Amino acid sequence: MASELSEAEALRALGDPTRLHIVEYLAGRCCAPADDMGLQAATAGEVCCHVSGEVKINSTISHHLHELEEAGLIRMNRDGRRVLCSANRPALKELADYLAKLAEGDYDACC
Repeated sequence: MASELSEAEALRALGDPTRLHIVEYLAGRCCAPADDMGLQAATAGEVCCHVSGEVKINSTISHHLHELEEAGLIRMNRDGRRVLCSANRPALKELADYLAKLAEGDYDACC
């Protein structure tokens, strides 16, 4: 998230309540089984069940997941027939650091 565009994309993605809820859910999966990269992950179906209460993933949740992946906030990896979703913790930390600098008046924004 080295550019202002990336930060804008991440903030836009988080501006949707459903996408924010998905990121909160994935970021809070500290006790979940790890995927092949060692990340705590949930299947796309588990995300859908948690967010919408439906067992089968629907196109709306799929769209939200892809938006979050495009913004760099989550990672999606195929594991056979399953798609594993995990929070991109380094990107979330970078975004949090960016916002902290803005809040503290510590951001150098030369025009």
